[in-house]
Amino acid sequence: MKATVGIGKTSHASTRPGADGRREEIVAACAALYAEKGFHDVTLKDVASRTSFSRPSIYNYFETKEEIFLALFEREYAAWNADLSALAAAPKPLAAEAFARALAATVARRPLLLRLLSTNLYDMEENCRMERLIAFKTEYGRSFASVRAALARHFPSASAASRDGFVRLFFPFMFGIHPYVEVTPKQRAAMTEAGCPPESLTAEALVADFAMQLIARY
Repeated sequence: MKATVGIGKTSHASTRPGADGRREEIVAACAALYAEKGFHDVTLKDVASRTSFSRPSIYNYFETKEEIFLALFEREYAAWNADLSALAAAPKPLAAEAFARALAATVARRPLLLRLLSTNLYDMEENCRMERLIAFKTEYGRSFASVRAALARHFPSASAASRDGFVRLFFPFMFGIHPYVEVTPKQRAAMTEAGCPPESLTAEALVADFAMQLIARY
């Protein structure tokens, strides 16, 4: 039987010893599979085959494959937020170029986050329980606050409106980073044949350049 979890309630799975460890094992299995195949090709059966327990046991923690991916997404945002918080807590303000490079480095350390951002989030989020989606959106929302805090630390004279403007453009930009810099051999061949060969750019270089342009604008 599937465990039912309501907002503000605790599931039976979360109160058993080792529940967090099992949940993390499931998420780690999903991450390993995602490194090998696409989102639509990963199944619950695949995930169960990479864990130390049976497929029915997964339903004590996640009801759908999409919930597992959303938990993986949440984990990636949490890791990025930790890096952003460290940037916001820097001992002294950075100049514009140094800040752009530092911000770019936090993004470049999260290739899995960038790949997840390139998936169809509507499909992923629609097939998840509301409490799972809220947990994810909470961590996602923290990233907005973390970037604003980093901007406030390094550019104290900038207005709140300018920081909001940076965030408003930077976050949509992140959705396109992975498909722009991670081009498959087939895509590269087709683009070359079409007369528009892809640029050889890293995520770090792309983000640093974009961040510098935004800083100059605001």
